[in-house]
Amino acid sequence: MDTERKLIYHERQRLQFCLLHTLNNLFQEKDAFSRAALNAIARKLDLQDPNQSSWTPLSVVFKSHHNVVTGNYDVNVLIAALEERGKTVKWHDRRCGASAIGLDDKLFGIVLNVPVKRYGGLWKGRHWIALRRVDSAWYNLDSDFSSPYQFKNTEEITELLDGVISTGGEILLVMNGED
Repeated sequence: MDTERKLIYHERQRLQFCLLHTLNNLFQEKDAFSRAALNAIARKLDLQDPNQSSWTPLSVVFKSHHNVVTGNYDVNVLIAALEERGKTVKWHDRRCGASAIGLDDKLFGIVLNVPVKRYGGLWKGRHWIALRRVDSAWYNLDSDFSSPYQFKNTEEITELLDGVISTGGEILLVMNGED
């Protein structure tokens, strides 16, 4: 067994900043992205939106692409952030099942967006999760976990992804560069 095992960077969940944690876990860097950087991306997206709604008192907190207080960034912020780093995002066609996903070198990582229930089912929302290969092993870097989970084999990854599909989750493939 390898005695010099590489340390896996893993941020834990805080408020609704799971997208921030997911990006930092995906890139394996503490400050790959900051709250300020994601807020700037969200503001830029707001300015580019031709269907921008008019201002209301709630607009101070609830922006089009995130919540100012708790985070809760949307998929547009994720895609723009990844594109800033030269990555491309492909939505996985759920009709194909997880076995159609090639876990090869073109794949930088996988981002999941899964439905969650918290507080005894009183609050329903969605949660971002990063899966990433580090060296030759794949890890589930879910910020709700106390530590990264190393998958035993590719079949275990496929089972997780099929479970995500069956519960209404989304799978986004983060590709190295243009594909």
